Amino acid sequence: MQTSQTPRNPGRRAVLAATACAVVLSMATACGGEAATATSADGKPKITVLRSNGAIFEPLYIAEQQGYFEDAGLDVTIKAGAQDTSQNAPSVLNGEAQFAMTDSSGFLKGAAQDMPIRIVTGLQSATTKTDPTDGLLVKKDSEITSFADLEGKTVGISALGGTIQFICEYLVQKDGGDPSKVKFVALPTTSLTDAATSGKTDAVFSFGPFYFAAKDSGLRSIGNGMNDLPGMVQGVLFSSEEYLSANAATAKKFIDAVAKAITYANANPDAVKTIDKKYTEVPDEFIDAHDTNFYDKDLDTTVMRTVITKMHEFDLLDKEPTDDAVYWDQAPTVTGEE
Repeated sequence: MQTSQTPRNPGRRAVLAATACAVVLSMATACGGEAATATSADGKPKITVLRSNGAIFEPLYIAEQQGYFEDAGLDVTIKAGAQDTSQNAPSVLNGEAQFAMTDSSGFLKGAAQDMPIRIVTGLQSATTKTDPTDGLLVKKDSEITSFADLEGKTVGISALGGTIQFICEYLVQKDGGDPSKVKFVALPTTSLTDAATSGKTDAVFSFGPFYFAAKDSGLRSIGNGMNDLPGMVQGVLFSSEEYLSANAATAKKFIDAVAKAITYANANPDAVKTIDKKYTEVPDEFIDAHDTNFYDKDLDTTVMRTVITKMHEFDLLDKEPTDDAVYWDQAPTVTGEE
C-alpha cells in the first residue's frame, strides 16, 4: 500500500484488493471459534480485547482499574494487538478476541472487502476543542513548511494505508499538492522521531506522547494534525457480526463500560498519564509535561463518509462501503457537520 513518487495507476487498487483478499482467506482457514463467549468460573462472560501498541487505549485500562467491567459482570482481558491494528481482524473473526482496536481507516480497509466486522464504539475523534496531540513533524531547518511541500518527499508513519496516511494525503490535497507524489514508509512508533532527526525520512507523522516528545526533542510541527478534519474518528473498537449477533447484550455492557471510562479519562488526566507511563516507552517527564488526549465515544457518520469517499479517491480503498457495513446497530453514531 506504499505510495510512490510517480502518478497513480489502476494497478494499486488491484494490489490492495489482493492483499485484503489474502487476509480474508487466512481468516477463512482460521475461523471456527465459537460465537458465544466463554464464561469464567463465576459465570461472567469472558472477553479478550486487543489494544493498539501506541495510544488511545487508556480508557480500556481505566475501565479495568475503576471496576467498570466488573460492575457490568464482565471478565475482560486486555492484550496488545498487532503493530498494524488493521491486522487485528483475523483474531476477532476466528474468536481469539471478541473486540479489537484500530483506526477508522484501518477498519474501512476490511469493510471495503466485505469482512463481517462492525465498529461498536469510538475512542477518540479529531476536535478543535483541544490543542493537537498528533501531527506532521520535520527538522527545524527543513525546507518543508506546508503539506504541499511533501511532494517528492518521504514521510514516516506507524502503518501504511491507515488513518495517518489518509490525513497526510487529505491535507496535501487540501493544501494544493498532489498526494500521489508523496512516499510513505512504515516505521515503529518509537522510531519515528529518530527517523526525522537523522534524515532517514523528510518528515514523520506522530501522535500522543510520542508527538510531544518529538516536539520537545527539537522537531517542528506543521498544521494541526488530524484536528484539521474535526470529527474524524481516530480510534475505534470493533467486533465480528457473528459475535455481536449472538452476544448483543454482553457487547452493549462492554461498550457502556468503555463509555464510562472515557468520561472518567477526560476528567482525570493523571489517571491517563499513569497508564501511559506503564504501557508506552515515552519518558515519564514528557508524559507529566503535556496534556492528555481527549477521548470521544461518538462516531460522526458525516465525516466518516468524507473519509470513505476520499480514501477511495486516493486508492486507499478498493470500494466505498455502505454505512450498514461499517457500524453495529447499537454503536453511538451521530450526524455532524464538517
